[in-house]
Amino acid sequence: MIRIMKYGALPENEIFARSDSTADVSAAVAEIIENVRRKGDAALLDYTRRFDGADIDSPELDKEEIEAAYGRIPAALKESLLYAAESITRYHSKQKMRSFSTEGTAGRLTGQRVVPLERVGVYVPGGTAAYPSTVLMDVIPACIAGVGEIIMVSPPDRNGKICDAVLAAAKIAGVTRIFRAGGAQAIAALAYGTESIPAVDKIVGPGNAYVAEAKRQVFGRVSIDMIAGPSEILVISDGKTDPEYLAADMLSQAEHDRRASAVLLTDSDALAKAVAEAIERQLPRLERAEIARASIESEGKIIIVEDLDRACDVANRIAPEHIELCVDEPMELFAKIRNAGSAFLGRYCPEAVGDYLAGPNHTLPTGGTARFSSALSVYDFCKRIQYVYYTEESLRNVSSAICELANTEGLTGHAASVTVRTGDVRGGEDLLSPNGARMPREWRLNK
Repeated sequence: MIRIMKYGALPENEIFARSDSTADVSAAVAEIIENVRRKGDAALLDYTRRFDGADIDSPELDKEEIEAAYGRIPAALKESLLYAAESITRYHSKQKMRSFSTEGTAGRLTGQRVVPLERVGVYVPGGTAAYPSTVLMDVIPACIAGVGEIIMVSPPDRNGKICDAVLAAAKIAGVTRIFRAGGAQAIAALAYGTESIPAVDKIVGPGNAYVAEAKRQVFGRVSIDMIAGPSEILVISDGKTDPEYLAADMLSQAEHDRRASAVLLTDSDALAKAVAEAIERQLPRLERAEIARASIESEGKIIIVEDLDRACDVANRIAPEHIELCVDEPMELFAKIRNAGSAFLGRYCPEAVGDYLAGPNHTLPTGGTARFSSALSVYDFCKRIQYVYYTEESLRNVSSAICELANTEGLTGHAASVTVRTGDVRGGEDLLSPNGARMPREWRLNK
Protein backbone atom coordinates (compact mmCIF):
# COMPACT_ATOMS: atom_id res chain seq x y z
CA MET A 1 0.00 0.00 0.00
CA ILE A 2 1.15 3.54 -0.69
CA ARG A 3 2.81 5.38 2.19
CA ILE A 4 1.10 8.35 3.85
CA MET A 5 3.33 10.73 5.77
CA LYS A 6 3.52 14.24 7.12
CA TYR A 7 5.71 16.74 5.31
CA GLY A 8 9.19 16.66 6.79
CA ALA A 9 9.16 12.93 7.56
CA LEU A 10 11.29 12.38 4.46
CA PRO A 11 14.07 14.59 3.02
CA GLU A 12 12.90 16.41 -0.08
CA ASN A 13 15.66 14.85 -2.17
CA GLU A 14 14.15 11.43 -1.45
CA ILE A 15 10.57 12.24 -2.43
CA PHE A 16 11.25 11.09 -6.00
CA ALA A 17 13.41 8.11 -7.01
CA ARG A 18 16.43 9.66 -8.68
CA SER A 19 19.33 7.26 -8.34
CA ASP A 20 21.77 7.13 -11.24
CA SER A 21 20.99 3.75 -12.76
CA THR A 22 23.24 4.34 -15.76
CA ALA A 23 26.43 3.90 -13.74
CA ASP A 24 25.85 0.12 -13.55
CA VAL A 25 25.74 -0.24 -17.33
CA SER A 26 28.37 2.28 -18.41
CA ALA A 27 31.12 -0.27 -19.13
CA ALA A 28 28.80 -2.53 -21.14
CA VAL A 29 27.50 0.45 -23.10
CA ALA A 30 31.02 1.68 -23.85
CA GLU A 31 31.89 -1.72 -25.29
CA ILE A 32 28.76 -1.78 -27.46
CA ILE A 33 29.46 1.72 -28.80
CA GLU A 34 33.05 0.85 -29.67
CA ASN A 35 32.02 -2.36 -31.47
CA VAL A 36 29.43 -0.55 -33.57
CA ARG A 37 31.89 2.26 -34.29
CA ARG A 38 34.48 -0.23 -35.56
CA LYS A 39 32.34 -2.92 -37.18
CA GLY A 40 29.27 -1.02 -38.34
CA ASP A 41 26.33 -3.08 -39.60
CA ALA A 42 27.96 -6.38 -38.66
CA ALA A 43 27.98 -5.43 -34.98
CA LEU A 44 24.54 -3.87 -35.20
CA LEU A 45 22.95 -7.00 -36.68
CA ASP A 46 24.78 -9.22 -34.20
CA TYR A 47 23.42 -7.23 -31.27
CA THR A 48 19.92 -7.36 -32.80
CA ARG A 49 20.16 -11.16 -32.81
CA ARG A 50 21.54 -11.33 -29.28
CA PHE A 51 19.34 -8.76 -27.55
CA ASP A 52 16.13 -8.72 -29.61
CA GLY A 53 16.15 -12.32 -30.84
CA ALA A 54 15.64 -11.13 -34.42
CA ASP A 55 17.76 -12.49 -37.26
CA ILE A 56 17.53 -9.89 -40.03
CA ASP A 57 19.61 -9.32 -43.17
CA SER A 58 19.27 -5.54 -43.30
CA PRO A 59 18.21 -3.03 -40.66
CA GLU A 60 16.28 -0.71 -42.99
CA LEU A 61 12.57 -1.04 -43.66
CA ASP A 62 11.39 -0.35 -47.20
CA LYS A 63 8.58 2.03 -48.08
CA GLU A 64 6.21 -0.81 -48.96
CA GLU A 65 6.38 -2.24 -45.42
CA ILE A 66 5.56 1.15 -43.94
CA GLU A 67 2.64 1.69 -46.30
CA ALA A 68 1.32 -1.80 -45.56
CA ALA A 69 1.47 -1.16 -41.81
CA TYR A 70 -0.45 2.09 -42.27
CA GLY A 71 -3.13 0.21 -44.19
CA ARG A 72 -3.46 -2.46 -41.50
CA ILE A 73 -4.14 -0.28 -38.46
CA PRO A 74 -7.78 0.06 -37.34
CA ALA A 75 -9.68 3.09 -38.61
CA ALA A 76 -10.27 4.37 -35.07
CA LEU A 77 -6.54 4.30 -34.31
CA LYS A 78 -5.73 6.04 -37.58
CA GLU A 79 -8.26 8.75 -36.81
CA SER A 80 -6.83 9.21 -33.31
CA LEU A 81 -3.27 9.47 -34.61
CA LEU A 82 -4.29 12.04 -37.19
CA TYR A 83 -6.17 14.05 -34.57
CA ALA A 84 -3.15 13.99 -32.25
CA ALA A 85 -0.80 14.94 -35.09
CA GLU A 86 -2.97 17.93 -35.95
CA SER A 87 -2.99 19.15 -32.32
CA ILE A 88 0.77 18.66 -31.94
CA THR A 89 1.40 20.48 -35.21
CA ARG A 90 -0.85 23.39 -34.29
CA TYR A 91 0.86 23.86 -30.93
CA HIS A 92 4.45 23.48 -32.11
CA SER A 93 3.97 25.70 -35.15
CA LYS A 94 3.83 28.64 -32.77
CA GLN A 95 7.41 27.84 -31.70
CA LYS A 96 8.95 28.66 -35.08
CA MET A 97 11.98 30.89 -34.66
CA ARG A 98 12.66 33.75 -37.02
CA SER A 99 15.86 35.17 -38.36
CA PHE A 100 16.44 38.87 -37.76
CA SER A 101 18.85 41.64 -38.65
CA THR A 102 19.44 45.00 -37.00
CA GLU A 103 20.88 47.80 -39.10
CA GLY A 104 22.82 50.38 -37.16
CA THR A 105 24.09 53.72 -38.36
CA ALA A 106 27.35 54.23 -40.22
CA GLY A 107 27.33 50.91 -42.09
CA ARG A 108 26.78 48.38 -39.35
CA LEU A 109 24.61 45.28 -39.57
CA THR A 110 24.16 42.54 -36.99
CA GLY A 111 21.74 39.67 -36.97
CA GLN A 112 20.84 36.06 -36.47
CA ARG A 113 20.02 33.43 -39.08
CA VAL A 114 17.99 30.40 -37.98
CA VAL A 115 19.13 27.19 -39.65
CA PRO A 116 17.49 23.77 -39.13
CA LEU A 117 19.65 20.74 -38.36
CA GLU A 118 20.45 18.66 -41.43
CA ARG A 119 19.81 15.19 -40.01
CA VAL A 120 18.21 14.02 -36.75
CA GLY A 121 17.86 10.57 -35.21
CA VAL A 122 14.73 9.62 -33.28
CA TYR A 123 14.83 6.66 -30.90
CA VAL A 124 11.48 4.95 -30.31
CA PRO A 125 11.26 2.21 -27.65
CA GLY A 126 9.92 -1.10 -28.94
CA GLY A 127 9.98 -4.81 -28.27
CA THR A 128 7.18 -5.54 -25.79
CA ALA A 129 5.92 -1.94 -25.83
CA ALA A 130 4.65 0.32 -28.60
CA TYR A 131 4.66 4.10 -28.37
CA PRO A 132 3.24 5.74 -31.51
CA SER A 133 2.63 8.89 -29.46
CA THR A 134 6.40 9.24 -28.94
CA VAL A 135 6.90 9.16 -32.70
CA LEU A 136 4.48 12.05 -33.18
CA MET A 137 5.90 14.09 -30.30
CA ASP A 138 9.53 13.71 -31.38
CA VAL A 139 9.18 13.90 -35.16
CA ILE A 140 6.59 16.64 -35.77
CA PRO A 141 8.63 19.43 -34.10
CA ALA A 142 11.64 18.40 -36.20
CA CYS A 143 9.55 18.62 -39.37
CA ILE A 144 8.23 22.04 -38.40
CA ALA A 145 11.80 23.21 -37.77
CA GLY A 146 12.70 22.14 -41.31
CA VAL A 147 15.10 19.28 -40.54
CA GLY A 148 16.27 17.83 -43.83
CA GLU A 149 16.29 14.14 -42.91
CA ILE A 150 14.71 12.33 -39.95
CA ILE A 151 16.07 8.86 -39.19
CA MET A 152 13.99 6.67 -36.87
CA VAL A 153 15.35 3.61 -35.05
CA SER A 154 13.30 1.15 -33.04
CA PRO A 155 14.01 -2.39 -31.79
CA PRO A 156 12.16 -5.13 -33.68
CA ASP A 157 10.28 -8.05 -32.19
CA ARG A 158 11.55 -11.62 -32.60
CA ASN A 159 10.09 -11.74 -36.08
CA GLY A 160 12.04 -8.65 -37.11
CA LYS A 161 8.90 -6.51 -37.15
CA ILE A 162 8.16 -3.06 -35.77
CA CYS A 163 4.66 -2.46 -34.46
CA ASP A 164 2.18 -1.30 -37.12
CA ALA A 165 0.99 1.60 -34.95
CA VAL A 166 4.56 2.92 -34.64
CA LEU A 167 5.13 2.66 -38.38
CA ALA A 168 1.82 4.37 -39.11
CA ALA A 169 2.72 7.22 -36.75
CA ALA A 170 6.09 7.54 -38.51
CA LYS A 171 4.35 7.90 -41.86
CA ILE A 172 1.92 10.49 -40.49
CA ALA A 173 4.64 12.48 -38.73
CA GLY A 174 7.05 12.60 -41.68
CA VAL A 175 9.93 10.23 -40.88
CA THR A 176 12.40 9.92 -43.77
CA ARG A 177 13.90 6.47 -43.12
CA ILE A 178 13.23 3.74 -40.54
CA PHE A 179 15.69 1.17 -39.18
CA ARG A 180 15.20 -1.92 -37.05
CA ALA A 181 17.72 -1.31 -34.30
CA GLY A 182 17.42 -0.70 -30.58
CA GLY A 183 19.37 -0.24 -27.39
CA ALA A 184 22.82 1.28 -27.03
CA GLN A 185 23.79 -0.17 -30.42
CA ALA A 186 21.17 1.96 -32.18
CA ILE A 187 22.42 5.10 -30.43
CA ALA A 188 25.98 4.23 -31.46
CA ALA A 189 24.88 3.74 -35.07
CA LEU A 190 23.18 7.13 -35.11
CA ALA A 191 26.20 8.83 -33.60
CA TYR A 192 28.94 7.25 -35.74
CA GLY A 193 27.06 5.93 -38.75
CA THR A 194 27.23 2.45 -40.26
CA GLU A 195 27.05 1.14 -43.82
CA SER A 196 23.25 1.40 -43.61
CA ILE A 197 22.48 4.05 -41.00
CA PRO A 198 23.76 7.57 -41.63
CA ALA A 199 25.34 9.54 -38.80
CA VAL A 200 23.06 12.27 -37.45
CA ASP A 201 23.54 15.68 -35.85
CA LYS A 202 21.21 15.10 -32.89
CA ILE A 203 19.54 12.15 -31.16
CA VAL A 204 16.19 12.49 -29.39
CA GLY A 205 13.78 10.09 -27.75
CA PRO A 206 13.44 8.07 -24.53
CA GLY A 207 14.76 4.62 -23.73
CA ASN A 208 15.94 2.28 -21.02
CA ALA A 209 19.10 2.67 -18.90
CA TYR A 210 21.30 1.40 -21.77
CA VAL A 211 19.85 3.94 -24.18
CA ALA A 212 20.19 6.76 -21.63
CA GLU A 213 23.82 5.87 -20.91
CA ALA A 214 24.62 5.55 -24.61
CA LYS A 215 23.22 9.04 -25.21
CA ARG A 216 25.35 10.32 -22.37
CA GLN A 217 28.48 8.74 -23.85
CA VAL A 218 28.01 9.97 -27.43
CA PHE A 219 27.08 13.50 -26.35
CA GLY A 220 29.67 15.86 -27.78
CA ARG A 221 30.00 13.94 -31.00
CA VAL A 222 26.30 14.56 -31.50
CA SER A 223 23.76 16.63 -29.63
CA ILE A 224 21.05 14.94 -27.55
CA ASP A 225 17.73 16.12 -26.19
CA MET A 226 18.14 14.97 -22.56
CA ILE A 227 18.97 12.02 -20.33
CA ALA A 228 15.51 10.77 -19.44
CA GLY A 229 14.95 8.94 -16.17
CA PRO A 230 11.94 7.15 -14.69
CA SER A 231 8.62 8.93 -15.16
CA GLU A 232 7.42 11.29 -12.44
CA ILE A 233 4.13 12.86 -11.45
CA LEU A 234 3.50 15.28 -8.60
CA VAL A 235 -0.17 15.95 -7.85
CA ILE A 236 -1.22 18.88 -5.70
CA SER A 237 -4.81 18.83 -4.49
CA ASP A 238 -7.06 20.26 -1.82
CA GLY A 239 -9.65 18.09 -0.12
CA LYS A 240 -12.34 18.61 -2.75
CA THR A 241 -11.06 16.44 -5.62
CA ASP A 242 -12.63 13.03 -6.12
CA PRO A 243 -10.04 10.58 -4.70
CA GLU A 244 -10.78 8.17 -7.57
CA TYR A 245 -9.48 10.80 -10.00
CA LEU A 246 -6.25 11.28 -8.09
CA ALA A 247 -5.66 7.55 -7.64
CA ALA A 248 -6.11 6.98 -11.38
CA ASP A 249 -3.69 9.80 -12.22
CA MET A 250 -1.01 8.42 -9.91
CA LEU A 251 -1.42 4.92 -11.31
CA SER A 252 -1.14 6.27 -14.86
CA GLN A 253 2.49 7.06 -14.12
CA ALA A 254 3.18 4.07 -11.87
CA GLU A 255 2.34 1.66 -14.71
CA HIS A 256 5.24 3.04 -16.78
CA ASP A 257 8.06 1.55 -14.73
CA ARG A 258 8.83 -0.04 -11.38
CA ARG A 259 10.99 2.99 -10.61
CA ALA A 260 8.40 5.57 -11.66
CA SER A 261 7.40 8.06 -8.96
CA ALA A 262 3.81 9.05 -8.20
CA VAL A 263 3.43 11.55 -5.36
CA LEU A 264 0.43 13.45 -3.97
CA LEU A 265 0.77 16.60 -1.88
CA THR A 266 -2.42 17.58 -0.07
CA ASP A 267 -3.52 19.61 2.94
CA SER A 268 -6.33 17.13 3.71
CA ASP A 269 -5.79 14.09 5.97
CA ALA A 270 -9.16 12.68 4.85
CA LEU A 271 -8.26 12.96 1.16
CA ALA A 272 -4.89 11.27 1.76
CA LYS A 273 -6.58 8.23 3.29
CA ALA A 274 -9.29 8.12 0.61
CA VAL A 275 -6.74 8.24 -2.24
CA ALA A 276 -4.69 5.41 -0.69
CA GLU A 277 -7.83 3.27 -0.52
CA ALA A 278 -8.80 4.18 -4.11
CA ILE A 279 -5.37 3.14 -5.36
CA GLU A 280 -5.87 -0.30 -3.81
CA ARG A 281 -9.26 -0.64 -5.49
CA GLN A 282 -7.99 0.40 -8.91
CA LEU A 283 -4.68 -1.40 -9.03
CA PRO A 284 -5.98 -4.91 -9.81
CA ARG A 285 -7.84 -3.58 -12.87
CA LEU A 286 -4.67 -2.50 -14.66
CA GLU A 287 -3.10 -4.63 -17.37
CA ARG A 288 0.32 -3.68 -15.96
CA ALA A 289 -0.77 -4.14 -12.35
CA GLU A 290 2.42 -5.88 -11.27
CA ILE A 291 4.59 -2.99 -12.49
CA ALA A 292 2.25 -0.37 -11.03
CA ARG A 293 2.16 -2.18 -7.67
CA ALA A 294 5.96 -2.26 -7.48
CA SER A 295 6.15 1.45 -8.31
CA ILE A 296 3.47 2.49 -5.81
CA GLU A 297 4.91 0.45 -2.96
CA SER A 298 8.54 1.47 -3.51
CA GLU A 299 8.29 5.03 -4.84
CA GLY A 300 4.69 6.17 -4.32
CA LYS A 301 3.93 8.64 -1.53
CA ILE A 302 1.09 10.76 -0.18
CA ILE A 303 2.46 13.71 1.77
CA ILE A 304 0.30 15.89 3.97
CA VAL A 305 1.37 19.55 3.98
CA GLU A 306 0.19 22.47 6.08
CA ASP A 307 -1.23 24.31 3.06
CA LEU A 308 -1.01 24.42 -0.72
CA ASP A 309 1.51 27.26 -0.69
CA ARG A 310 3.88 24.86 1.04
CA ALA A 311 3.05 22.28 -1.64
CA CYS A 312 4.13 24.75 -4.34
CA ASP A 313 7.40 25.42 -2.51
CA VAL A 314 8.08 21.69 -2.38
CA ALA A 315 7.20 21.32 -6.06
CA ASN A 316 9.66 24.02 -7.05
CA ARG A 317 12.47 22.32 -5.18
CA ILE A 318 11.62 18.91 -6.65
CA ALA A 319 11.10 20.22 -10.22
CA PRO A 320 8.87 17.34 -11.36
CA GLU A 321 8.44 16.08 -14.89
CA HIS A 322 4.63 16.34 -14.63
CA ILE A 323 2.64 18.39 -12.15
CA GLU A 324 -1.14 18.35 -11.71
CA LEU A 325 -2.87 21.19 -9.89
CA CYS A 326 -6.25 19.73 -8.93
CA VAL A 327 -7.96 22.77 -7.44
CA ASP A 328 -10.83 25.11 -8.38
CA GLU A 329 -8.55 28.02 -9.36
CA PRO A 330 -5.46 26.33 -10.82
CA MET A 331 -4.09 29.46 -12.48
CA GLU A 332 -3.56 31.09 -9.09
CA LEU A 333 -1.53 28.12 -7.96
CA PHE A 334 0.25 27.79 -11.31
CA ALA A 335 1.58 31.34 -10.95
CA LYS A 336 3.65 30.03 -8.03
CA ILE A 337 5.19 27.14 -9.98
CA ARG A 338 8.63 27.88 -11.44
CA ASN A 339 10.07 24.42 -12.01
CA ALA A 340 8.16 21.70 -13.87
CA GLY A 341 8.30 19.96 -17.22
CA SER A 342 4.59 20.22 -18.00
CA ALA A 343 1.61 21.35 -15.92
CA PHE A 344 -1.97 20.05 -15.99
CA LEU A 345 -4.49 22.45 -14.56
CA GLY A 346 -7.81 21.77 -12.89
CA ARG A 347 -9.73 18.73 -11.74
CA TYR A 348 -10.53 17.50 -15.26
CA CYS A 349 -7.12 17.55 -16.89
CA PRO A 350 -5.29 14.25 -16.25
CA GLU A 351 -1.69 13.99 -17.41
CA ALA A 352 -2.77 11.48 -20.08
CA VAL A 353 -4.34 14.37 -22.03
CA GLY A 354 -0.86 15.77 -22.54
CA ASP A 355 0.69 12.38 -23.23
CA TYR A 356 -1.40 11.93 -26.34
CA LEU A 357 -3.17 14.78 -28.03
CA ALA A 358 -3.45 18.12 -26.25
CA GLY A 359 -0.56 19.47 -28.32
CA PRO A 360 2.31 20.30 -25.93
CA ASN A 361 5.18 17.84 -26.02
CA HIS A 362 5.39 14.81 -23.74
CA THR A 363 9.18 14.41 -24.01
CA LEU A 364 10.02 16.15 -20.76
CA PRO A 365 12.92 16.76 -18.36
CA THR A 366 13.10 14.33 -15.43
CA GLY A 367 15.30 13.93 -12.38
CA GLY A 368 15.00 17.55 -11.28
CA THR A 369 16.37 18.89 -14.57
CA ALA A 370 13.19 20.94 -15.06
CA ARG A 371 15.06 23.49 -12.93
CA PHE A 372 17.03 24.42 -16.04
CA SER A 373 15.54 22.64 -19.06
CA SER A 374 12.28 22.35 -20.92
CA ALA A 375 10.10 20.06 -22.99
CA LEU A 376 11.28 18.97 -26.43
CA SER A 377 10.31 21.61 -28.96
CA VAL A 378 10.97 23.12 -32.38
CA TYR A 379 13.81 25.07 -30.73
CA ASP A 380 15.72 21.80 -30.22
CA PHE A 381 16.03 21.22 -33.95
CA CYS A 382 17.47 24.58 -35.00
CA LYS A 383 20.78 26.35 -34.84
CA ARG A 384 21.22 30.10 -34.68
CA ILE A 385 24.09 31.61 -36.67
CA GLN A 386 24.84 35.16 -35.65
CA TYR A 387 26.45 37.55 -38.10
CA VAL A 388 28.11 40.96 -38.24
CA TYR A 389 28.79 43.32 -41.14
CA TYR A 390 30.84 46.54 -40.86
CA THR A 391 31.96 48.95 -43.59
CA GLU A 392 35.41 50.53 -43.59
CA GLU A 393 34.04 53.73 -42.08
CA SER A 394 32.16 51.93 -39.32
CA LEU A 395 35.29 49.94 -38.44
CA ARG A 396 37.32 53.14 -38.17
CA ASN A 397 34.73 54.60 -35.85
CA VAL A 398 35.13 51.78 -33.32
CA SER A 399 38.75 50.73 -33.86
CA SER A 400 39.96 52.70 -30.85
CA ALA A 401 37.67 50.76 -28.48
CA ILE A 402 38.54 47.39 -30.03
CA CYS A 403 42.26 48.06 -29.73
CA GLU A 404 41.94 49.23 -26.14
CA LEU A 405 40.16 46.04 -25.12
CA ALA A 406 42.45 43.77 -27.15
CA ASN A 407 45.63 45.34 -25.77
CA THR A 408 44.25 45.13 -22.21
CA GLU A 409 43.84 41.39 -22.70
CA GLY A 410 47.31 41.06 -24.20
CA LEU A 411 45.90 40.00 -27.57
CA THR A 412 47.84 42.39 -29.76
CA GLY A 413 47.11 40.31 -32.83
CA HIS A 414 43.43 41.13 -32.39
CA ALA A 415 44.28 44.83 -32.34
CA ALA A 416 46.53 44.46 -35.39
CA SER A 417 43.70 42.84 -37.37
CA VAL A 418 41.88 46.15 -36.98
CA THR A 419 44.74 48.62 -37.46
CA VAL A 420 45.98 46.85 -40.59
CA ARG A 421 42.65 47.86 -42.12
CA THR A 422 42.30 51.34 -40.64
CA GLY A 423 45.95 52.29 -41.18
CA ASP A 424 46.37 53.93 -37.82
CA VAL A 425 47.71 52.83 -34.49
CA ARG A 426 44.86 53.65 -32.12
CA GLY A 427 41.88 53.66 -34.45
CA GLY A 428 39.46 56.29 -35.62
CA GLU A 429 38.68 59.70 -34.23
CA ASP A 430 35.06 59.08 -33.46
CA LEU A 431 33.62 56.49 -31.08
CA LEU A 432 29.96 55.65 -31.37
CA SER A 433 27.74 53.75 -28.93
CA PRO A 434 26.37 50.40 -30.19
CA ASN A 435 23.21 52.10 -31.42
CA GLY A 436 25.14 54.65 -33.43
CA ALA A 437 24.79 57.62 -31.08
CA ARG A 438 27.84 59.65 -30.02
CA MET A 439 29.13 58.47 -26.66
CA PRO A 440 29.44 61.07 -23.88
CA ARG A 441 32.92 62.60 -23.80
CA GLU A 442 33.74 61.09 -20.40
CA TRP A 443 33.10 57.62 -21.82
CA ARG A 444 35.48 58.07 -24.73
CA LEU A 445 38.93 56.62 -24.64
CA ASN A 446 41.97 58.89 -24.50
CA LYS A 447 44.10 58.79 -27.59
